[in-house]
Parts: sequence; C-alpha cells; structure tokens
Amino acid sequence: MSFLQPLSMPDLTGTDIRVDIPDEFRLQSGQKLEQTDVVARLYGPADGRVVVAAGGISAGRILFAKEDSTDTAPGWWEGVAGPGEALDLNRFRVLSIEFAPRLPASQVYTITTHDQARLVKLILDHLEVAHVFAFIGASYGAMIGLAFAELYPDYIDRVCCISAAHRAHPMATAMRGLQRRLLKFGLDTGREQEGISLARQLAMTTYRSEAEFSERFDGPAPDWAGENYTVCGYLRARGDAYASNANRWISMSDSLDRHRVDPAKIKAKVFLAAVPTDRLVPYSDMQTLHETLRDSVFIDFPSLYGHDAFLKEIRLVSDIVRTSLND
Repeated sequence: MSFLQPLSMPDLTGTDIRVDIPDEFRLQSGQKLEQTDVVARLYGPADGRVVVAAGGISAGRILFAKEDSTDTAPGWWEGVAGPGEALDLNRFRVLSIEFAPRLPASQVYTITTHDQARLVKLILDHLEVAHVFAFIGASYGAMIGLAFAELYPDYIDRVCCISAAHRAHPMATAMRGLQRRLLKFGLDTGREQEGISLARQLAMTTYRSEAEFSERFDGPAPDWAGENYTVCGYLRARGDAYASNANRWISMSDSLDRHRVDPAKIKAKVFLAAVPTDRLVPYSDMQTLHETLRDSVFIDFPSLYGHDAFLKEIRLVSDIVRTSLND
C-alpha cells in the first residue's frame, strides 16, 4: 500500500509513504514485527537525486515542516533541511524514515541497524529508486547509513555520517545498559513513566558535554540534602517531559549497542563528522573508521554540545551536509 502522489513541483511539506512489510520479512533475530507496514516521508522534486535522511532514535519522519502546514510540530532538522538549505528540498528527492518498532511497542524487539537498512530498502524498491545518491545520518541514523552502505555497496554513492562509528563503544554500552535497567525496573514495578523519566535523565548526561554542564549549571547547593541541585532540576524536567514507550526504548537502545559494520565492505565515499566532546561516540573511534574506509573525508566538528551537536549546531551541521552533497 502507498500514499505516494506524483509530484511535478517540489513538495515542501512532504508526502507520507506506507509500504507493506512482506509476511516473510524477519529481523536478524528471527522475530517478526507486529507492525505490518513501514512509513517514511518523501520531499522534493520527482526528478531530484535521491537522498535518505535519518536522525537519532527520537527522530521521526517529519524532517521539515512548512510554516503554513498542518503539522503540529516542527521537523527534527529544521534549518538543515528545507528549500534553499544545505539539504535543499528544491533540488533533492529526500526520503526521511520512521524507525521500527513503531510506537507503542507491545514487546521488546532485538533489531539491528542492518534490519533498519533493509526496511529502508523496501521503501526505495517500492518507489522504484534505481540508485541512491546519498544517505545523510546523525547518531543512530548515521549507523543505519553505514549499515545500508555495507549491505548495498553498489547502490549508493555517498554517506554523510555525523557522530557515529563502525561499532558501539563499550563505555556507551555501559551507560545505555543502565538506562535499560531503569526502563525494565519501571515496567516490572508498574511505574513505567517514572522509569522512562529516570532513563531519560541519565541519557541527557551522555548527550551533552562536561564543558556545557559546567557553563550552565555550576550554581550553589540547595539548602537541604535531597533537594534538587540546579543541574538535577534541569534533568528531572527533561525526563518528566519525555514521551516514549519503555519497550520501544529498550529495543532502540539495544540496537545502538548491537551496531557493527565492516568498513572494508563499504564502497561509498563517506564523510565523517566527529565531535571531540562526544561522550557516546569517541573521536578516536571515528578516526579509526576513517583510516579503515577505502574512501572517506574526516571533518573535525568542534562543539560544546557533545553528542547533541547535530541538533544544536545548525550552521556547522549545514556546512557538513553541504560539503557531503557537493559534486
């Protein structure tokens, strides 16, 4: 099934695409997804070169929302994607993907970045896309981009990989493992939302840098033990406001930690943007990936914001994306 409409002019609000998942489709784990279709959003002119875009695990398919559209929330990459922006929706045919499993997830799935790449390929095949010009990804989306380039080496020309490497670092796995325990504890005790809040609070300490926290939260102690320090109040507010589903988060978090690609199997040209303050994806891991790829460009991406730099440093990210798309 598809809701694809022929586009003669650039579509800046996007068109949703729904493609049935074949009944025989199984994850690498052998599990079958409960969802029966996979969803994405298509932007831009019908004759534009095809670019796939994917962000972190909280990103959805809404990449760019035109100001007068009916979308209730902005896209996850406003300022980077849009008409005349680095990911120019006047020039490129952009497919922005929705990760599986879909919310709400009634169970935990063992799903890999390669599984996500295979789901992206289902959509591209449905659209009869003969070749992908570029896969632009940040964080989890960049992991999927690398997995896609490994699975389909002759199908894609370029990968723009922001804050992701060929593997999950054990320290990142340690921190995410604690988050999963909090989520499971919340489920087991009937306090799912509290577990989600605590896991999100812990996650926020890994998304940002020590330097940013020092600049923003180096304030006085509260009057009494047990009261919130300034930084703790910030984390609690962020955690309590986070809307998610524990099963889906456990699935996605585990997927991050299962990520492994063989750089030797990637033929595409890869643009690697590494943030020195990133606590989840060490700068050294991205340097190692650069050294083992057959064709890559290493881009130093300085930022106070650590792993979240791809969401905060719009000008710098735009420069990186623009560089990766230039002929």
